[in-house]
Amino acid sequence: MYLFEGLKQKLEAYLPPDKVAETQRAFIVARDAHSGQMRSSGDPYITHPVAVAGILADMHLDHETLMAALLHDVIEDTHHDKEGLSKQFGETVGELVEGVSKLEKIHFSSTQEAQAENFRKMMMAMVQDIRVILIKLADRTHNMRTLGSLRPDKRRRIARETLEIYSPIAHRLGIHDIKNELEDLGFQAMYPMRYRALKSAVKQARGNRKEIIENTRKEVETRLKAVAINAVVSGREKHLYSIYSKMKNKELMFNEVMDIYAFRVVVDSVDHCYRALGAMHGLYKPIESRFKDYIAIPRTNGYQSLHTSLIGPHGIPVEIQIRTQDMDHMADKGVAAHWVYKDNKDSNDTTAQVRARKWMQSLIELQQSASSSFEFIENVKTDLFPDEIYVFTPDGRIIELPLGATAVDFAYAVHTDVGNSCVGVKVERRTFSLSKPLENGQTVEIITSPRAKPNANWLNFVVSAKARSRIRHYLKTQRSEEAEVMGNRLLRHALGKVKLDKLPQADIDRVVLETKHDSFAELLADIGLGNELSAIVARRLLGENTKLTDKQNKVAIRGTEGLLVSYARCCHPIPNDEIVAILSPGKGMTIHQNGCSNIRKLSKEEPHRVLVMQWGEDVSGDFHAALRIELINHQGTLATLTNTVARCGSNIVGLQTEEKESNVYYIDIELTIKNRLQLANVMRRIRTMPEVQRVSRHSQAKQN
Repeated sequence: MYLFEGLKQKLEAYLPPDKVAETQRAFIVARDAHSGQMRSSGDPYITHPVAVAGILADMHLDHETLMAALLHDVIEDTHHDKEGLSKQFGETVGELVEGVSKLEKIHFSSTQEAQAENFRKMMMAMVQDIRVILIKLADRTHNMRTLGSLRPDKRRRIARETLEIYSPIAHRLGIHDIKNELEDLGFQAMYPMRYRALKSAVKQARGNRKEIIENTRKEVETRLKAVAINAVVSGREKHLYSIYSKMKNKELMFNEVMDIYAFRVVVDSVDHCYRALGAMHGLYKPIESRFKDYIAIPRTNGYQSLHTSLIGPHGIPVEIQIRTQDMDHMADKGVAAHWVYKDNKDSNDTTAQVRARKWMQSLIELQQSASSSFEFIENVKTDLFPDEIYVFTPDGRIIELPLGATAVDFAYAVHTDVGNSCVGVKVERRTFSLSKPLENGQTVEIITSPRAKPNANWLNFVVSAKARSRIRHYLKTQRSEEAEVMGNRLLRHALGKVKLDKLPQADIDRVVLETKHDSFAELLADIGLGNELSAIVARRLLGENTKLTDKQNKVAIRGTEGLLVSYARCCHPIPNDEIVAILSPGKGMTIHQNGCSNIRKLSKEEPHRVLVMQWGEDVSGDFHAALRIELINHQGTLATLTNTVARCGSNIVGLQTEEKESNVYYIDIELTIKNRLQLANVMRRIRTMPEVQRVSRHSQAKQN
């Protein structure tokens, strides 16, 4: 029992005797379960769960969390199971232990898949009970403290995982004590040489700075006393990983980072926070645009404080954080501060706990829209941004967004339907680019249209996990629906005079079974995506020896097929051109001009992938055409050319120039066009320009 004594003393300081006794009972079960097991360091295994429980006891967490911490490895490493633990210690403890345990008994196709699924399971368990992640963070903290006994490659892998996943989660939950320790330990394990060099440099710099720090601290204290504010002033040490990140991300020299002197001022009340701020601005000159009020608008993780940067003595920059004692405790402990676990959440929750639950609700949405554990992890990583901005809706509601967020991120943060129907944005009542990052304090108004839909290009610039997952979900659903419609058309074309609706259901069910699909709709979608060939499916439906439709019958393209049909950039087919389609597995079909050089080889080697197509009578939309113009380049000629194109109702989307000979140039332009008639009109207008010598449609040789 000697291993439990240190932990017992911590528990007796804040838990009643009966809860301490229950925790001791969990220790005995864990000790016996791990009997004979050793850690890599050579210590008895039970020392690890005891240390994990000790870290949580320092946060003053409840006895159920401590019991689960002591038992957190028994499901994974011993004969105990969740049902047995639930009978002995209650359902809550069983659920907590199960949430932390890994999926050792499930077989995965790869180690990466196992890690991804473990992480997804842990995050979902955390949504049910946030104490799961608190146990996991304490577990990771002790493992990082004892990392030295592992192989270097394993140390680096665990350190990278800690820096990418666990320290950002600790930051997101506002637990800065653990976040800072995990970052420094991860930094030490990941880059041992850099860590040692930086630690030595900091130690030397600290010695040279003592006098300046002490003098500045006394000046701050004296000014606060003069205005009757009771405060504790201390120098704030930057931890090593913070210094390293700042040097790396902002490309600063070490002395530039260490030249900034930081102080923390802890006062009695919020009123004193603002009074102290005024006193500091009276003592030293504030640096414009370097003031942040996280009391009025707390950070996403619930952190509250006033931040201001000043020009201190001898022109040295000074950072000062001003907060109450309660805020100071919250800054270190975050979601674990003032912990009283409640089944019925009420207004007594801390800001960090309220915001943590809000974040966890967003994790449920990410989980529902993610197609795999890998996508879920990617979304969660995106959501673990350390910095955020605050913007406003037109009616004054504050929206929190990750740093670098765009209007599309804002639209999805307001509501998924607003994001899906977004067509434009006004920022401060002025037209604004959807892809341009927003800034703190801006008022954003989203313009919507009932006919609008998400654009796949949005994925290139959105930064929030919610926006990314919602866009992907919509495109995935839309693609599936479009694929089924296209597959139906292709199969009906392949069947020719035989009507699909007249085929016996038994034949359809047989082919669905043969092709290993769950339904006929899924088979049609795979035909539309190019994963199944309509001609082969048609033969199976009719019998392998049945003669199919003659090749003169062509599939019609309407120009509104969406994601399943794309138009080749090598030959730029437009309505009324003779066209063929290339079927590509998983991508649907790409439309080419019939004479395109890029499809000649494919037509001979894989004719089953080439379909003869035709334009439908109701074809619509904007298409791209390419022209090559040979002209004499006089001053203003290019401007005249672009104006000529614009007057024809077309828009130039790409332009390149190439010198043919002295003062004679090739101009290659890509422009939007509705049909061959409009293109002919554009070419005729261009030919009337006196500087133009020749105009022709241009084809680019590209490999598919």
